[in-house]
Amino acid sequence: MIEDAFPRNLHPYWPKLQEKTRSWLLEKRLMSADKVEKYADGLCYTDLMAGYYIGAPNDVLAAICDYSAWFFVWDDRHDRDVIHGRTASWRRLAVQLHAATEAPQLHLDHRDPLVAGFAESLERLYGSLGRTWNARFARHFHVVIDAYDQEFRNRMTGTIPSVDEYIALRRNTFAHWIWVDLLEPAAQHELPTWVRKNEAFTRAALACQDFAAWYNDLCSLPKELAGEELHNLGISLIKHEGLSLQEAIVEVRRRIEGTITDFLDAEIEVERLAAATENIGPHGKELADAIRSCMSNMRNWFSSVYWFHHESGRYAVDSWDDRATPPYITDTEPTEQTDQVGECA
Repeated sequence: MIEDAFPRNLHPYWPKLQEKTRSWLLEKRLMSADKVEKYADGLCYTDLMAGYYIGAPNDVLAAICDYSAWFFVWDDRHDRDVIHGRTASWRRLAVQLHAATEAPQLHLDHRDPLVAGFAESLERLYGSLGRTWNARFARHFHVVIDAYDQEFRNRMTGTIPSVDEYIALRRNTFAHWIWVDLLEPAAQHELPTWVRKNEAFTRAALACQDFAAWYNDLCSLPKELAGEELHNLGISLIKHEGLSLQEAIVEVRRRIEGTITDFLDAEIEVERLAAATENIGPHGKELADAIRSCMSNMRNWFSSVYWFHHESGRYAVDSWDDRATPPYITDTEPTEQTDQVGECA
């Protein structure tokens, strides 16, 4: 369905992005030099974003790619904090990220590379549009941090959320609305509320992000079962709906296919909205172009996510020495110093 209906695209700046994000990960001490050399390109983090935000200015796309790479590193730190029971370390990090979200300029030299890298990428993103967009992005990211905190508590207590609880939580841990927000700086246009809250536009945005989250669940299920994870649509279906592993895989695939259908239906309605917008005032054509840019990049998300999961070493579990420990992380027990500054690779 994806290969036929959603042609793959890559931003022409992509080859440079690989080099830039590799350098950024080293500069911000988010990955060690040997890990960057061996794994950074194969993880395909820049491929994912370069396949999504087509048309973005080069500097905006570079900031998005660095932020995305940071997000994966943060996700790995969260996982290691759970596995090693580092509750105090996680709580401290969550508080620091909340603070950096509001004032990134005050955290650029933070002693934890994860906080400093986040602040630097965020400050670049905050320079893309205006204060109202910045405030919305910050509001959405506070929710993401809180959702990660909820997942941390669930894992520490062995709580597998119900299917509905999981879907609601996943929409926040996957940062659905963050990636949708970033469509606007890519289009160089902040959308008015009446467009963003339009039923068809919202449905399309939710469909492309649910597709991404659930396809990720499908592809990462072996990795997460090996690591005794609790947060995966398949795991919730097994635990709370009594499905076998194979039945859960079939059900996740069914839901994924449903998001594709939902998007294609909503896409038609949003095009009608864009066409009608062309005649609204002197800037109608400009707004219509921005709506179409956002929709086109939502469409790109399907192919980009699909190919990312088939090409990234992040999901090549069968090739790892330890199926529960990804080789691209540095998984050493923290000393007092590293617990402060982060061993986040």
